[in-house]
Amino acid sequence: MLAFSHDLVDYFYDVFVVRFDFWLAFGIVAQLLFTARFIVQWLASERAGKSLIPFAFWVFSIVGGGMTLVYGFKKREPIIIMGQILAVTIYVRNIMLILRKPKAPDGQ
Repeated sequence: MLAFSHDLVDYFYDVFVVRFDFWLAFGIVAQLLFTARFIVQWLASERAGKSLIPFAFWVFSIVGGGMTLVYGFKKREPIIIMGQILAVTIYVRNIMLILRKPKAPDGQ
């Protein structure tokens, strides 16, 4: 068990310290922004006493998802690329629907 914990510490040291560069920092910020959307959604829902999806949820989704997509392209990670291309498209579409001005009823 001691050897496992030592190997685990060595692994995290290698991943987060030895290999630290701009792109790792970029990826961490992207993931934090992406995660922030759930915190925003949770807090808004708690305040309202019902489940809500506030506009900020979609903003954090686009920014965090977009940054994660850029990170995936930079690191040549096909799983990240595949996961984020459709997701970012859906986030953009949701914001387009939210920002669309409602059409006036006929005759008015």
